[in-house]
Amino acid sequence: MSLYPLFLKLSGRRVLVVGGGPVATAKVAALQEAGAIIAVVAPEAEPELVQAAAAGKISLARRSFDAADLAGTWLVVSAATPEVNRVVAAAAESQRLFVLAVDDQSAASAYGAGTLRRGGVTVAVSTEGRAPALAGLLREALEAVLPDDLAAWTAEAERLRVGWREAGVPMAERRPLLLRALNQLYQGKSSTNDDKVTP
Repeated sequence: MSLYPLFLKLSGRRVLVVGGGPVATAKVAALQEAGAIIAVVAPEAEPELVQAAAAGKISLARRSFDAADLAGTWLVVSAATPEVNRVVAAAAESQRLFVLAVDDQSAASAYGAGTLRRGGVTVAVSTEGRAPALAGLLREALEAVLPDDLAAWTAEAERLRVGWREAGVPMAERRPLLLRALNQLYQGKSSTNDDKVTP
């Protein structure tokens, strides 16, 4: 069965992270970038997590997971042992919460992705939890081929979208119009560069 790709708005929403090792620490950093309110539950925690808790950036409970930890949570990230991940997954399933169980496909109801952010664009690659390292390699390949000035593409698309919505341009007609506009953007750059080079 195919997965349904989705980007979540986690800003101001509580996310529970179960586990306190290096993988959990990396997940916490990414969740902080998304503006999530992060609660970490783990008997042992990396120094970075302890420091973040001391600074008031996350909450940290130095103990084992309890189903009561799920209260008020929108998403669960479980970066613990397979046994703990299974317990977390079962408790979350009963409350209709998605669980990203790191490197544990059987306990996961959601999967992370190899993610690239550039110029207001986010590209995420998933192998449906089967080969996370491959997702990372594909992300690196995409990073190499995407243009450095992707922000200009985003700004142009955003500018045009306003006019299209006001004019009621159907969605199906917008892609060819955007492609034409981006080609003109590059032609303008090209001629500007030529002018600079010409004596």
